[in-house]
Amino acid sequence: MNPDSPRLAAFLFDTFTTGLKDVANEFGTPWYIFSAAGAAFIGSMLHLTALHDEQGVDITEFTNLEDELEIPSLANPIPAKLVPSTAFDKYSLTTFLVHARLLTEARGIVINTFLELESYAVNSLSDGKTPPVYPVGPIVKHIGDGPDPLSDEGNSYRDIMEWLDDQPPSSVMFLCFGSWGGFKENQVLEIAFALEHSGHRFLWSLRKPSPNGKMKSPSDYENFQGILPQGFLDRTAKIGKVIGWAPQVEILSHSAVGGFASHCGWNSILESVRFGVPIATWPLYAEQQFNAFQMVIEFGLSLEIKMDYRIDFYCDNEIIVSSDDISKAIKNVMEQDSEVRRKVKEMSRTSERTLVAGGSSFSSLGRLIDDIMENMS
Repeated sequence: MNPDSPRLAAFLFDTFTTGLKDVANEFGTPWYIFSAAGAAFIGSMLHLTALHDEQGVDITEFTNLEDELEIPSLANPIPAKLVPSTAFDKYSLTTFLVHARLLTEARGIVINTFLELESYAVNSLSDGKTPPVYPVGPIVKHIGDGPDPLSDEGNSYRDIMEWLDDQPPSSVMFLCFGSWGGFKENQVLEIAFALEHSGHRFLWSLRKPSPNGKMKSPSDYENFQGILPQGFLDRTAKIGKVIGWAPQVEILSHSAVGGFASHCGWNSILESVRFGVPIATWPLYAEQQFNAFQMVIEFGLSLEIKMDYRIDFYCDNEIIVSSDDISKAIKNVMEQDSEVRRKVKEMSRTSERTLVAGGSSFSSLGRLIDDIMENMS
C-alpha cells in the first residue's frame, strides 16, 4: 500500500466468507464477522463445535430425531431435528466446523439482532471464550426502496399496495416463503383449500418450486389457473389476492396485514417483529427450523403451522401439510386479542426504541465503532 493511502480500519466478513481473513491478516487489519442469523444460532455453532473439538463427541450421532439437545444459547432443550442437518451430516460436517471455529478468531461478532429479543442468547455468549458480541439490529430493508415504477415489478407493486389500501386494518393473512420458497402442486392445493376454508382475507405469494434435483430460486407462474383448484380465484376474489413476486417489507408494514405465514428466515423474522405482525411458522431449510423454535418456544411471538418441516431439494419426497393444520394456524394467528399478538406488538415498539439514542443496539454500534477506532490508535 502507498503510505499516503487511507488506513484500513477493519474488515467485516459474512459468517460464511471468513476464509477471506487471510486478506485482512496480510494488511495487519482486525476483522469482524457479521452474522445475518441470530445470536442463538451463533451460540449453537460454537457449542456443537466445542463438543466435537474439546470433548471428542461425534455430533453426527445427534441425527436421531428423538434426541433433545441442551444448547447454552437456548433457554429450552431443542429437538435435534430442528438443528440444521449440516451440523450432523458427515459429508458437510467439516465445512460446518471450519466456519464455526473461525468465529472464535474474529475481533468481534456483529449480529443482526437486538438484546431485548435475544437477551438469553446474547448473555450466554459473554462467557470469556467468545469474541465480543455486538447486537446492532433489527437491520431491515428501508420502506420506500421499491422497484423501478416503469418495470413489471413496479406495476405489480402498485397493484398489490392499492389492493391492501382497500382492506380493513389487520385483516389480511400474508403468505410468503422467501427466496427459495416454492411448493409442488399437492401442497399448493392444500394451502388453497385452507385459505378458502379459513374465510380470512389473504395475500398469497405463490411461486414455482425448484425442479427436482436442483437448488434453484423459484420463478413466477405465467397463469395461476393451472396450479390452483378449479374456480378458486373466482370464489375468493372478494377476500383474496394471489401474486408472484412480493415486496415483503412494504406489505408487512401495511396496516391491513394482520398475520404472516413465513419460512422463518431470520430477515423475515426481524421484519415481522419490526412491524408487529405475528408469524405462523413454516420453515423450509437451513436454520429456519431453529428460528421457528425460537419464535414459538423461546419467545412466544409466533404460532406453529409446522416447526420440523424441511424441504429436500434433491429428492421428490415432499411431506404434505394438511389444509386442516394450515387453516387452524391461520385462524389462531389472526385472532385480534391473542397473547401472541400483544407480545409481538410490544416487541415491535421495543425494536424501534433499540435503534435510537440510548437504545441497546444504538449503544452496541457505538461500542463497535469505539473498538475499531481503538485499533487505529
